[in-house]
Amino acid sequence: MTNQSNTKAGLYKDTLIAGLWRENPTFRLVLGMCPTLAVTAAVKPALTMGLSVIFVLVCSNIVVSLMRNLLKPHLRILMFTLTIAAFVTIADLFLKAFLPRMSEMLGPYVPLIIVNCIIICRAEACASKNTVGISIIDAIGMGAGFTIVLCVLASVRELLSTGKIFEVQLMPNAFVPWAAMSMPVGAFLTLGLMLGLVNLITKRAR
Repeated sequence: MTNQSNTKAGLYKDTLIAGLWRENPTFRLVLGMCPTLAVTAAVKPALTMGLSVIFVLVCSNIVVSLMRNLLKPHLRILMFTLTIAAFVTIADLFLKAFLPRMSEMLGPYVPLIIVNCIIICRAEACASKNTVGISIIDAIGMGAGFTIVLCVLASVRELLSTGKIFEVQLMPNAFVPWAAMSMPVGAFLTLGLMLGLVNLITKRAR
């Protein structure tokens, strides 16, 4: 019984770490690039998007895992999409009702979670083949990994473009804001440098 518990705990740990680093959806799988580039001009929208993705990932993975034995090959993508769409709608309506300003800032990118490659990928690769427990851990790991990347990217861009993070002044008054960091070019440049750094760390760790 103890060995079985240790094995399950080890599996959960490996699954969580995979999403956070080894198979990080942004740095390693290069998925979900659209919101990664579009909503990271500031930390608040990036964090909101990340939490929305975690919510949709966890809920959709649970439902897909529960119905995995009932899925027919020719209908599975349709069922994945309908399931994801239901939870995206919930997240979108929640933001519009309780965080209207943030919903306006994020614009169409919350509804577009429906076609986010990360969500569909985890439904196909994990939830449709594993138990609810593993599916939840996988969703948390992947969602947290995605959210961390968004927040780090947004922190760098917001700090360099405004001198602030969460509207708290961190840079000295003499600092000259880099206007380009709030533009698309800033997103591409920052993401490219971060991807290069991750690849460098990975090569040195081998």
